[in-house]
Amino acid sequence: MELPAVCGGVTFASAASSLAAMRFLGSSLFVALALAAGIGLPVQAGVNGQLRAVLGGPVRASLGSFAVGTLLLLAVAAVVREPWPALGPVLRAPWWVWTGGAIGAYFIFSTIVVVPRLGSAMTFALIVGGQMAAALAIDAFGLFGTPQTPPTLARIAGAALLALGVLLVRK
Repeated sequence: MELPAVCGGVTFASAASSLAAMRFLGSSLFVALALAAGIGLPVQAGVNGQLRAVLGGPVRASLGSFAVGTLLLLAVAAVVREPWPALGPVLRAPWWVWTGGAIGAYFIFSTIVVVPRLGSAMTFALIVGGQMAAALAIDAFGLFGTPQTPPTLARIAGAALLALGVLLVRK
């Protein structure tokens, strides 16, 4: 039986085990962050629906929601103090890198309008279906700097199951 190599009182076997645990915890953290974001979206839609009632319309509710988010991000930016990039690269960036805010505004506005008509579950089933279709296309073509990942039978089957889920949620 071989004894594991020891370096500074830590065996390489235990270090490898610790590294695997750190990788698991790191990926678990990202999974937890993604799940929390997923939980937050229908909650946000419900909250924004109530904000619509307070402010008198979906456009004002969307604006109010973005105003609060902007203030929060300004506060976080003040604490984090990330340096701003030089103006040159910002001005040379492709036009489409600035569309994320418009897409976010559309998302907020559309959920404020759609959730009261279709319900939260159906709205978000459709949103997840749309996200999966777009994500498969983005991965397949390597759009927006993502690694190109061809669609596999398993990925297509997963998307089909999501589409079936939309139909089941509708009932």
